[in-house]
Amino acid sequence: MGITEPSVNNLSELLTKHVEQRPDQIAVGTSDLQVVITYGELDSLVWSTVTQLRGFGLQRGNAVALVSDNSVEFVIGFLAVVSAGLRIAPLNPLLTATELSTRLADLSPEAVIVPRHLESKLESASSIPKNCSSLIMDFAGSGSSAELRIVDPAGNTPSHDLNDDVSIDANEIAVLMFTGGTTGAPKLVPLTHRNVVSSIENISSGYALSPSDKTLLVMPLFHGHGLIAGLLSTLISGGSAYLPGTGGFSAHLFWPDVVRTGVTWFTAVPTIHRILLNRASKEYPQSPVPLRFIRSCSAPLDEDLANDTSAAFHAPVISAYGMTETAHQVSSNPLVGANRITSVGLATGVETRIVGEDGKDVATGIVGEVWIKGPTVTPGYLNNPEANAAGFFDGWFRSGDLGRKDGDGYIFLKGRIKEMINRGGEKIAPSDIDTVLLCNPKVLEAASFGEADSLYGEIVQAAVILRPGMQATEDELREYCRTRLSGFEVPERIYIVNDFPRTAKGSTDRQALAAQFAASVPAGVRKTA
Repeated sequence: MGITEPSVNNLSELLTKHVEQRPDQIAVGTSDLQVVITYGELDSLVWSTVTQLRGFGLQRGNAVALVSDNSVEFVIGFLAVVSAGLRIAPLNPLLTATELSTRLADLSPEAVIVPRHLESKLESASSIPKNCSSLIMDFAGSGSSAELRIVDPAGNTPSHDLNDDVSIDANEIAVLMFTGGTTGAPKLVPLTHRNVVSSIENISSGYALSPSDKTLLVMPLFHGHGLIAGLLSTLISGGSAYLPGTGGFSAHLFWPDVVRTGVTWFTAVPTIHRILLNRASKEYPQSPVPLRFIRSCSAPLDEDLANDTSAAFHAPVISAYGMTETAHQVSSNPLVGANRITSVGLATGVETRIVGEDGKDVATGIVGEVWIKGPTVTPGYLNNPEANAAGFFDGWFRSGDLGRKDGDGYIFLKGRIKEMINRGGEKIAPSDIDTVLLCNPKVLEAASFGEADSLYGEIVQAAVILRPGMQATEDELREYCRTRLSGFEVPERIYIVNDFPRTAKGSTDRQALAAQFAASVPAGVRKTA
């Protein structure tokens, strides 16, 4: 998949072509269809909001925090902020007051914006930095009668009169996003207009998205997966994006929403795919839903889940690979061509290398670190020279992910370098152990991790969630592993749990899981593998 020449220069031009060519095409709407907004109407709402933001004294280059769920207010607010030449920082509305305070302190925004239904997020005075404006989005109506007003908590409207147009350079920063922080403290990633536009063009063209396509945005828009692969890739293609009425993924509403809105594709993490598959016998519509494809990203997708999902929902499951630093997508299996489920596919619009510890490219089939270069890659972490020195070299971004390539260039990931388990000098990839456990017909989900040990340095542990109605013992699962893994790879303990700690995207938080069981095996006490 080669590099696509962007059709727009910056995100302020995202809607322009569709406003001219298909103004009456639905751009966004709620999944209950109570709110439906065309491209022409969305464009008017965005530029009206731009004028209001400028009226509050926000100036070019200012950072604006947007604390919102998947709502119409998010879509309009996001597009207005970037179109005004400001920097948008989407934040998870479920952050605790302490977490929100930390994020805002790192951002130093000039304004924090929330939709009216999340106004309580502004009530914690300690969360809002001094000299930072608190603004509320009031949205009402639908179609041509839709209106979005920006007010402060006292109900005041803009007091300045600033209507000058802003010419935006492609290399200006558009989006500020925090990394997940599952293997360290979150870092602040600036993405330029060029980064984001290049990414959404690659995604849109790679999946042949068109105005006839419709998607349901179940991934949170405050992360790249939902924002870039779901919302913005749909808008640049002229398609329609629908927002769940609950503001996020709801399993029991998913299929009714899909049928009602005519969804042709969707993207989600494997956890969501697994939930939908487990409920399929009772909830999947009797008449097959005509999906073109189902995309999976942000966590490893096991082969059985992919095949079973494809069979149950009558659509190919396309596995992809992305990260914040690359404006989401790095690679994807092709929609047309060899779909290698255990792979995350071919590079999309970027160059990739597999590099050994000596800094040289490794041979085909050999595992090394994935390095990435291209127009989607961030220019570097914000105000973090130490992380930049470690993460970037000679124009290449060092992903921290381990992987290999086959002879056709397909990438196969082996996990994060920081998650590798070092047991007495033996390097063990948690994903290899997860794969074996997932092959057990009684296991629904599996996650392995390292535990500090005085003798070996680290020992292997794992946790599993069993399939509904299934029973298994720890010894039974360890014996299953022993027949399929080398002795040093067999987990010392396998915990049977009801759920895993999750990231905001819904993927397993392996670091939190390890911390949960950190003291479960006393020093010097272990089972023989």
